[in-house]
Amino acid sequence: MSREPDSLPSEAGDSPQGPIVRVIGLCRGFDGTPVLKDVSIDFLTGRTTVVLGPSGCGKSVLLKHIIGLLKPDSGEVWFGDTRVDQLSEPHLGSVRRRFGFLFQHGALFDSMSVAENVEFPLREHTELDATQRRRRVGEMLEMVGLADALEKMPAELSGGQRKRIALARAIVLQPQVILYDEPTTGLDPIRADVINELIIKLQRELNVTSIAVTHDLGSAFKIADLLLMLYDGEVIASGTPDDIRTCDHPLVRQFLAGEASAAADLGDDA
Repeated sequence: MSREPDSLPSEAGDSPQGPIVRVIGLCRGFDGTPVLKDVSIDFLTGRTTVVLGPSGCGKSVLLKHIIGLLKPDSGEVWFGDTRVDQLSEPHLGSVRRRFGFLFQHGALFDSMSVAENVEFPLREHTELDATQRRRRVGEMLEMVGLADALEKMPAELSGGQRKRIALARAIVLQPQVILYDEPTTGLDPIRADVINELIIKLQRELNVTSIAVTHDLGSAFKIADLLLMLYDGEVIASGTPDDIRTCDHPLVRQFLAGEASAAADLGDDA
């Protein structure tokens, strides 16, 4: 019988100043093309770290390495004292249950009601009975402001509502880390700001660590405690939002100014 990792971070988390997720010298390419090049990042416990960068710079590939969906060509990925990139698929389950993942387009099950979508992880990964599951689902929907949407189907919801339901599902297992893949994509400014406010609320009320990848500057600077910028697979700047605003790296300045040269010659989003 395979044994799950026994050195995962406790639910109370590590030191507030210490990293809960570490990426060390991460390299990954596809079909001979480098996508991540010697990337090293510490994601601090209880903080929101935003990874900025143009399409194709490797942001989403980075997230997939953090939860073991991809294996690096070289380098290391750690969750607490557990080295994620060396775990077999059966052992990855216990790590992934510590993470919530908000997919770029929500990824709700169209054939399931809102309640069934949010309840799905509880059915798959817990031994809660039906009453306990319903209570947890109600609490999560209340947290995202959609307690009255229990019986609705995804097709009946707006894009912003679907994103909030997906967020309720992402937190229903009470994760320590929430990963956000382009959380405001496809939303108008008002609905995007609702998501931004929810990210801030969840960090504050659930004391979670948040890792978001985005090219939405408004969202990034609103939610981030720490920012870093990827360009062509490399970290070219990192620091507080004020540090990034005043950074004199020419590629950072071009990106923040929205100049086309900052994103030239890059392919589809990675």
